[in-house]
Amino acid sequence: MRKWTGTTLLAAAVTAPLLAVAPSADAAPAKYTHSAASQQFRAAGVSWTSSKNCSDWNRKGCTSFTNINRATVAGAIAFKKASRCTVVITGGTEVGHSTRGTYTHRSGYKVDMSVRTSCLDTYITKHYKKAGTRGDGARLYKSPNGNVYAREKHHWDITYYNGKV
Repeated sequence: MRKWTGTTLLAAAVTAPLLAVAPSADAAPAKYTHSAASQQFRAAGVSWTSSKNCSDWNRKGCTSFTNINRATVAGAIAFKKASRCTVVITGGTEVGHSTRGTYTHRSGYKVDMSVRTSCLDTYITKHYKKAGTRGDGARLYKSPNGNVYAREKHHWDITYYNGKV
């Protein structure tokens, strides 16, 4: 029996036909189930709450992560680590949010974060660039990686285009 060494394995990999295809710019983002996203958040110390104590994505007042983008989950976790703030998500992919445009809660790009303390306000306004105001008057801030943080009346509405802060 022939033993595979790192060199012969590398040679076999180099001579093997290339089967992978580069992802298309139009490829759909990778998604999580509610359970899988919850596990990721829990492991990172990100908590969530809902006004109706539920996670049904078809029920207003619930907080659901059903079909949330993996980059959105990674972005929220990266934000928690960078800011060292307590992060409590109060909105995910459930119904009840605006459905205008591509980058919506329902399509998995957004989460709402509670402002129970001033930590989020302080971190976002000191580290991210002012980017004007939204049509509803929310002040906008843009992270160096292009994610947009909108300060609404009672929370931050955050759009994660990627999993970075």
